[in-house]
Amino acid sequence: MSVFAFHLDRVLGLNRSLPAVLRTFHSEILPYRYTSGTPRPVVWWDPDIQHLDDSDNDQNSVPLSFVQYQKLLKVGCGREVDLRSAPCVGVHHSEWGRLALFDFLLQVNDRLDRYCCGFRPDPSEPCVENLLNTKCGNTKDLLLVHILVRKADPSRLVFIDNAGRPEQPADNLNFRLVEGIEEFPEKAVSVLQSGCLESLLLRSLYTDREFWDVVGRAGGLRPFIRTVEQRGKILLQHITDKKLQLKRDL
Repeated sequence: MSVFAFHLDRVLGLNRSLPAVLRTFHSEILPYRYTSGTPRPVVWWDPDIQHLDDSDNDQNSVPLSFVQYQKLLKVGCGREVDLRSAPCVGVHHSEWGRLALFDFLLQVNDRLDRYCCGFRPDPSEPCVENLLNTKCGNTKDLLLVHILVRKADPSRLVFIDNAGRPEQPADNLNFRLVEGIEEFPEKAVSVLQSGCLESLLLRSLYTDREFWDVVGRAGGLRPFIRTVEQRGKILLQHITDKKLQLKRDL
């Protein structure tokens, strides 16, 4: 999923995911599970990514609750108020639209909705097994995770651990991922509107030949691409119904 997510990110012009490829390892210095012959995703890790010093919250660059997140969406950080003024956390307002669009298409819940409050989770989901979803009734207890930036460019997000949900049915999509978002990136939306997403993704994914062959080439990729296309149409309808704005990329 991380490889597919990287290519989707680039095709949409978001450019926030770390590069990812699929490769088979043969080195004797690696544990057997890495050299058993099964191709594994390799993600280029950026050492400039900023982590909190808090060992219980080191997967974030900034501590951020869902309540604070909703507040900062309303004030337009970096556009209407200073990036460092409360409730802002230094991230530009336009970044949240990028993240919400990306996560909705892939149905990644582990960033903006790790408690699975916006959809009906399966009993086997970690958020159910770990009783996280029992906190959904108390909004102030909900925290965001994997909200990361680079030290050199702290106003822009970095997308990691893009664990999407390819099997999530259309009648159980998580609209909490787009809650409070009033503008989306114009370029990404134009790609969704163009009807060219499938051809663009196939062309991009073909460049990683190992991934291409492992997933069954174009035939193996098309079902999931069409799932993403369907989610794109649902998101476009949401944008139309809510009369949301489109903004040019910075």
